[in-house]
Amino acid sequence: MKIRISVLVFYLGFLSAGLHAQLDPARFEHYFKPQTLRVDYFHIGDGASESIVLDRLYIGGAWSGNPERTLDPFNNGRYACKVFDAGGGPLIFSRGFDSYFGEYRTTAPAGAGQVRVFHETALIPLPRGKIQLRFEVRDRANRLQPLAVFEIDPRYDPLSTERRAIDAKIFRPVDHGAPQNHVDIAILAEGYTSAQEEKFIADLKRMVKVFFSQEPYRRLQEHFNVYGVFQPSPESGCDEPRRNVYRATTLGTSFNALELERYLLSEENRAIRDVAGRVPYDAVVILVNSDRYGGGGIYNFYCTLTADNVWHPYTLLHEFGHAFGGLGDEYYTSAVAYNDFYPPGVEPLEPNITALLDPDTIKWKTDLTPHIPLPTPWDKAVFDDTERTYQSRRKELNDRIAAASRRDAPAEEIDRLKQALEKLSQNQARRVDRFFAEHPRRGQVGAFQGAGYSSEGLYRPMLDCIMFSKGKKPYCSVCEAAIIEVIRHHTGGH
Repeated sequence: MKIRISVLVFYLGFLSAGLHAQLDPARFEHYFKPQTLRVDYFHIGDGASESIVLDRLYIGGAWSGNPERTLDPFNNGRYACKVFDAGGGPLIFSRGFDSYFGEYRTTAPAGAGQVRVFHETALIPLPRGKIQLRFEVRDRANRLQPLAVFEIDPRYDPLSTERRAIDAKIFRPVDHGAPQNHVDIAILAEGYTSAQEEKFIADLKRMVKVFFSQEPYRRLQEHFNVYGVFQPSPESGCDEPRRNVYRATTLGTSFNALELERYLLSEENRAIRDVAGRVPYDAVVILVNSDRYGGGGIYNFYCTLTADNVWHPYTLLHEFGHAFGGLGDEYYTSAVAYNDFYPPGVEPLEPNITALLDPDTIKWKTDLTPHIPLPTPWDKAVFDDTERTYQSRRKELNDRIAAASRRDAPAEEIDRLKQALEKLSQNQARRVDRFFAEHPRRGQVGAFQGAGYSSEGLYRPMLDCIMFSKGKKPYCSVCEAAIIEVIRHHTGGH
């Protein structure tokens, strides 16, 4: 390939460009064609170092982004992709994001020096001329630092026009117009065989109904397009390594991502982008044909959920909050694989979590309940006692299910354990809901200690939120406002 590559080892002195100073449509046409350039690359490293190596470039379909909003205003995500006009020209495109590698680098194996390779994709508008594509990464103080830079010239560099997943079937349950001024969601079938196409269609409709039952999506439904993309899998389901269950599926999803039993992700990025690329998309939802509880969501990357678990409404809305809204997890009692995910003394990037380093400048200052104390007392010790008991019992049952599955125990025994786990989860959710429904701080906006996987040192805006606990509940007012801003960005501020 003729792509000119140089990995940055010093700061290049990026041109300052206000993130809210967007390109006008005429300038977009000057720099870009209304198509998509898919940049595939390998993300390599461990907890101490990382690098990016280009893989292939593809010309895709129509560019789904708004031509008036090419610069990212959110300062979110542990990485940023930036496009400059070559030859010292201006910043013409930017996007913050997280990635599977970005999560891996916070785990114990990465900290011990275990190097891994992940495949990732950056989507940018197709440039008319030579560009400089830069990747940046946050340091421990959350400042963006240079990671890699590539020069790409579409007039000379090989750009594949190969069409992939051409036999995938496309469904359009929600169609409100041109992708450029709508939020375009691609819902991908995973673990559905050819004989299960009708099941996917029914599941797709059910997910759409759930999604638009929740604010702010319900009142802003006309700003969305939703596509269903059905590429059949050889086998039904997904991988469950701890239970010794492996399935041949199109997108390669697997439980136990980063060794966490409920975490459901895929390392088959090429397959995901091939299937998703059949439609214009701003967000990818991978719908997995399974009844087990689990999912995952990574900012501007993708989110996953299982179709047939009783908690699927919660999982869809919670994980989409991560992947699309850039929201952080507000819970802190569940087990996670991360170490030092939010370094002490550093303000998190996510709009719904704060380290409360300066109460006078808290992110959601304008939304605070008048005269509320910061931090905000909320009977945390009482809540923590019940959660510790629940999490201990939950782990015990998950371990027993995994052990029974590995030894091929009778189906009836495994089903009894699964039912006990589901009953335990539902009972705890009811206890949590009652606790918050009766709390005197219910409905107030303050700074409630416990968020971002940390019992101390991080704070969430309200007592409860769908980013905090399981169940049928709204986004808190701070999370909802953040999501609305992202929707406005994609739709041109309408």
